[in-house]
Amino acid sequence: MGSFFVCKNCGNSDARYIGIRNGIKYCRRCLEFSGKKVKYKINKPINISPLLNYELTNEQKEISIKITKNFINKKNTLIYAVCGAGKTELVYDVISYALKKGLQIGFTIPRREVVIELAHRIKSTFPKAKVISVYGEQTDILEGNIIVLTTHQLFRYRNFFDLLIFDEIDAFPYKGNELLNIMFEKSIRGNYVIMSATPSKELINKIKKNGLVLTLFVRFHFQEIPVPKIYYGLIILKFIITLYRTRKYIKNHKPVLIFAPTIGIATNLFKILSKFIKNGGLVHSKVKNNSTIINDFKNTKLKYLVTTSVLERGITIKGLQVIIFNADHDIYNKETLVQIAGRVGRKKDEPTGDITYLITRITPAILASINDIKEKNEYLHSMYEGN
Repeated sequence: MGSFFVCKNCGNSDARYIGIRNGIKYCRRCLEFSGKKVKYKINKPINISPLLNYELTNEQKEISIKITKNFINKKNTLIYAVCGAGKTELVYDVISYALKKGLQIGFTIPRREVVIELAHRIKSTFPKAKVISVYGEQTDILEGNIIVLTTHQLFRYRNFFDLLIFDEIDAFPYKGNELLNIMFEKSIRGNYVIMSATPSKELINKIKKNGLVLTLFVRFHFQEIPVPKIYYGLIILKFIITLYRTRKYIKNHKPVLIFAPTIGIATNLFKILSKFIKNGGLVHSKVKNNSTIINDFKNTKLKYLVTTSVLERGITIKGLQVIIFNADHDIYNKETLVQIAGRVGRKKDEPTGDITYLITRITPAILASINDIKEKNEYLHSMYEGN
């Protein structure tokens, strides 16, 4: 049966994923990707430059220009930049160019929470453009000058985007998902710009063959990335350290993110902490009002959050301190730990902070994450020595 059917949506021809309904064959592999599709059309050109209330660094400006030139030359780009380097700002110039040409622009991220926040940022930067966000619960409006969307919604835009920017390509649920990768490739009409703080060697080598890899290993404020500190102990000691440090940070008016490896551990940890420390919140994929809780945290209504890896990316808060409870859990690889640590010290007026690993054993991921951060800091020092 499979040899006589090829899915137009995902290219599947495996008989195991092909069903028959009312005598018509269909693909079960991509059944979840059903819904309204958007047809390509040229937009009305918008002559607009990014509206910023701050200056880009010389390094950011240089990379921005290279990205635009590469796009004009119809080539793809990978931006390999550390957490806090200001990756989003690097693509404003190419977005401006594409708007002036009336091109279809997409900005895709795996996680819904980041889509919502990013759409607000881009709208304030390009106020004349129609900026829309598309995700699971937001699919009524599908057309705009700049479409910010989750990777799950790319199926709606086949052969559509002249410029598609992809941030956090190594994040769940995109990473390792063959079907989402197919949807990404099928949505591209022109060229793409990929941004990551932790790209794989395979991705770097792939882009190098026919595109351009640009690196930015310093934060925009030219300060070191805080290096995680390790604390050993069994479960009771780890809880005591968490309680002590959280109280200390709150007393000093510092917001705290406490990461736990699973929903169960996060839930239990929050239940215990909330008995000792008020004004906290719990965030994970099963919590329905995540966005409200996160906004309350950003607006200082909540002093601390216990969270799973749903907040490992896309959150920037002044003075943030991070504790990783059971950082030696198998769920934490090097990339995840680097991303979590990268939440700290992102603001120019507060470029420092604490990252605490609470563990009972050292894992290769822990060592690799610390070494990676130290290497980036050494690069920063080498720049100063070179000057």
